[in-house]
Amino acid sequence: MSKKVYVLLAEGFELIEAMTPVDVLRRGGAEVVTVSITDNREVTSAQKVPVISDTTLKEKDITDGDMIILPGGYPGYVNLGESQEVGKVLKYYVENNKFVGAICGAPTVLAKNEVFLGKELTCHSSVVEEMKGYNYNGSKAFTDGNLITGMGAGLALNFAFALAEKLLDNETILKVKKRSEEHTSE
Repeated sequence: MSKKVYVLLAEGFELIEAMTPVDVLRRGGAEVVTVSITDNREVTSAQKVPVISDTTLKEKDITDGDMIILPGGYPGYVNLGESQEVGKVLKYYVENNKFVGAICGAPTVLAKNEVFLGKELTCHSSVVEEMKGYNYNGSKAFTDGNLITGMGAGLALNFAFALAEKLLDNETILKVKKRSEEHTSE
């Protein structure tokens, strides 16, 4: 049975941090659903690229997933952190031992909601000061239990494969890596 993943999109999200995990996890057979946290399915990235999400938080109850992913991007991660609905979903995932992925500035959403306190993580250097109560380690991508974090856009592929390691078997991950390497060498 395939794993279900929700990627939360807020206005100003980082395109590569959201779409790289979507690509890698879908290639691996996971059911990945993009979710606008606004009332509108169209969400504009930090790079001014409009993206049509699969659904919205208002349209769909997303508590049935195995993982939620919080992309960074400015002001995307701020908008995620200010959303009460995102906070409720995040707390539900934490309380029910589901996986949470956060990259770049998005780990600040964890801090705003006081979840995963004491965990070791990585994030963008610009938000390290906001991560009091966590153990920052500066890794490209890092997993501590059910929390998977990534440093930033240039390391989105590292983050995506760290997420995949929690949901997919090694053989599937190797196939996805092999296919992505074949496409980049052409």
